[in-house]
Amino acid sequence: QVELVESGGGSVQAGGSLRLLCHASGVLMRNIGIGWFRQAQGKEREFVAASSWHDDETTYADSVKGRFRVSRDNPRNTAYLFLNDLKPSDTAIYYCAAIRSSYFHLENMYESWGQGTQVTVSS
Repeated sequence: QVELVESGGGSVQAGGSLRLLCHASGVLMRNIGIGWFRQAQGKEREFVAASSWHDDETTYADSVKGRFRVSRDNPRNTAYLFLNDLKPSDTAIYYCAAIRSSYFHLENMYESWGQGTQVTVSS
C-alpha cells in the first residue's frame, strides 16, 4: 500500500520561498508519478504540478509556472515541490499524490494521497 507524507509547509512573507517534501513508502518512487495539488479555504482542490516517474515529463499550472519547480530524489523515495516568489494567493493546504499514468490533471487517476501541509503567505 502506497503511503505519502508531506512536510515542509510553513508561513512566509510574499516573495519568500519554501520547499515541500513528499516521502513515499510501500512503493519505489521511481515507479510512480507524483502530482501536487492545493486547496485554499473555501475553494476546490486544484492541480499545481506533477512529474512523471522518470522525471522527463513535468507539467505546471499556469498560475505557478516559472515560480514553482518539481523534483525528486528516487534513492530517498522523496519528491519535492520548490515554491518561489510566493504570493498570498498561494496560501493553501498542499497535497502530494501518486499516479501510474500521465493523466496528471485528473484527481481521480491518483491512487494515494498525503495528509497535506499548510502553506501560508502573508502580504
